Amino acid sequence: MLRATQMNAMVPIRFEFKYLISATGCQKLIDIDDDHKLRIFYEKRMGQEVEGDSIGDEWKGYVFRIAGGNDKQGFPMKQGVLTNGRVRLLLSAGHSCYRPRRSGERKRKSVRGCIVDANLSVLALVVVQKGEKEIEGLTDKTLPRRLGPKRANKIRKLFNLQKDDNVRQYVVRRPLPEKEGKKARTKAPKIQRLITPDLLQRKRRRAALKRKRAEKQKEQANEYARLLAERQKEAKQAKEEARRRKSSASSGGKVSTSSA
Repeated sequence: MLRATQMNAMVPIRFEFKYLISATGCQKLIDIDDDHKLRIFYEKRMGQEVEGDSIGDEWKGYVFRIAGGNDKQGFPMKQGVLTNGRVRLLLSAGHSCYRPRRSGERKRKSVRGCIVDANLSVLALVVVQKGEKEIEGLTDKTLPRRLGPKRANKIRKLFNLQKDDNVRQYVVRRPLPEKEGKKARTKAPKIQRLITPDLLQRKRRRAALKRKRAEKQKEQANEYARLLAERQKEAKQAKEEARRRKSSASSGGKVSTSSA
């Protein structure tokens, strides 16, 4: 990362980046005192690539990608904020530079824009192209990963396995701390998304239960429709019967009055 301050006097500037070309996992913090070497980074945005020839002869041929940074007060740079100053944004879950403490919480936080200027104290750079020389502590060693892949498809991709191969035999096991007088032990992660006969049986059972529920709901709907039609028919017949009784009663009353 690159650290710079906006002062008249020359102050040490810290330059830190991560080397990720061959997945070494190494990172190194470098201080640069010469402000002229850092001018190539000014007015650049996050995500842009910068050549490292102006930093020094040992960086000749290297190409960096600006990944982020912090200012002197520790406020981080945020991608998409097109300014070189500090702004206050209303952030919620899913936004960078903010971690909500409650569900649905929003908060107004101070962040710095994505444009690099002299007010930054740390600038994170990722090496996208390796140069001619090796950098001590950065490109001359490799830090192995502590944990291997856990998903079944990623284990197959790592060891170039087919679908018929047994993935369990290729799980990367992690050695546990040795105890005095006991055998060395290792620990393996639980394989996720592994297709097994039990899983297929559970899937078939869920599908069968789903079909059974659908058939039962269909039968209940048909029974309800039949019962509703029957009740409507009975109500209609009762209504017609009442209308006939009413009409017959009214016609009988008219005949009696006319005879009298």
